[in-house]
Amino acid sequence: MASKKDFLREPVRHIDIREHNVVPLVESMRSMAYSARDLARAAEIYDRMLADQDCAVILCLAGSLISAGLKKVFVEMIRSNMADAIVSTGANIVDQDFFEALGFRHYIADERLKAGMDDGQLLELGIDRIYDTLIDEEQLRICDDTVRQIADAIEPRPYSSREFLIEMGAYLERVGCKADDSIVFEAYRKQVPIFCPAFSDCSAGFGLIAHQQKRGEKSKVSIDSVKDFLELSLWKTRQKDTGLFMIGGGVPKNFAQDITVAADIMGFEARMHKYAVQITVADVRDGALSSSTLKEANSWGKVDSVFEQMVYAEATVAVPLIAGYAWHKGSWKSRAARQGNHVLDAVQAR
Repeated sequence: MASKKDFLREPVRHIDIREHNVVPLVESMRSMAYSARDLARAAEIYDRMLADQDCAVILCLAGSLISAGLKKVFVEMIRSNMADAIVSTGANIVDQDFFEALGFRHYIADERLKAGMDDGQLLELGIDRIYDTLIDEEQLRICDDTVRQIADAIEPRPYSSREFLIEMGAYLERVGCKADDSIVFEAYRKQVPIFCPAFSDCSAGFGLIAHQQKRGEKSKVSIDSVKDFLELSLWKTRQKDTGLFMIGGGVPKNFAQDITVAADIMGFEARMHKYAVQITVADVRDGALSSSTLKEANSWGKVDSVFEQMVYAEATVAVPLIAGYAWHKGSWKSRAARQGNHVLDAVQAR
C-alpha cells in the first residue's frame, strides 16, 4: 500500500518573471496571428496601464492559479506597484496562498493521476487533487482552523473580506510568514486591498462556520459581501481611471466590472474602466459570464472599447508572458504605491 509520502514528493515551483526577459519573444508575436497576436496586444495594453499615472490597476484572479505555480508572479506585481487592488476567489487567497504562507506546499502529481483512476486511493490517504497538483488534506484542515483562531481573536462584528484579510496578514506578521512569497502578506505590507466576494466558498468558510458554531448565541465574526462591493466602489470613485487585468472570469470578473455601475447608482461620476485585458479559456458561445467579451461589457457601461483585449489562452502559459513583458519594460518603476487599505480605512472612519 502506497503512503502519503509516495505521492507528495516534488513541490510545485513558482515561476519568477524577473528571471526571464520575454520582451523580444512577445514583441515578435505581434507579427503572428490568432492568440499570439492577441497576447502581444494584451501585453502592450497592460504596459500602457502601468505607464498611465492616472490609472489604478485591478488584478482579478479566478481558477486555481497559486497551486499551479503563479504565486511569485502576483507577489512581484504587488511589490512593483503593478496591481493596486485585487479581486479574487477565496480558494486562491486562502486555500492556496495563505496555506503556503503557513509553511505548506502544493505537489506535482504523477502523470497517471490526471486520469482520475487513483482518486479513491488519494481519498483514503487524505490527499486532495487539483488536476495535476496534490495537497495534503490534513494541512488544509490546519489552514481552516487557523482562520477560526483569527476570527476568535478579533472583535466580533461584520467584516468586509478586505478587512478580514488584513487580520490574516497581521497574523502572518505576528507568527512569521513561512513562505518567501505570499500574496496575503505582501498585500498587507504594501496596503493593497484584497477582496474575495465569495469568501466563504473556501477554507475561510470552514474556519468561519467553526468560529460561529463555537460562539453560539454570542456575537460573531461574519463577512459582509455588500460591504465588499461598497468599499471597492468607493475606492473606484477615488481613482481618475482604472484598468483591469483579469485572469479567468466568474465572480471576480463581474464584481470588478460592476463597480462602475455601482458608483453611478451611488451618485458618483466614475468613468468606465479605461483599460481591460482578460485571459480565459471559456468559449464565448456558451453565454456564460466567464466568456462574455469585454466588448459586451462596453454595452453595460463597464469597460471602454478602445484599449481592451481578450486572450483565449490557459493562464499558466499566458500570464508569465504578459506580466513578464510589462515587468521587463519597466513602466512600473515610475508608479507610486496607492495604499488602498489606508484610503478605505480613512473613508470608513468618517
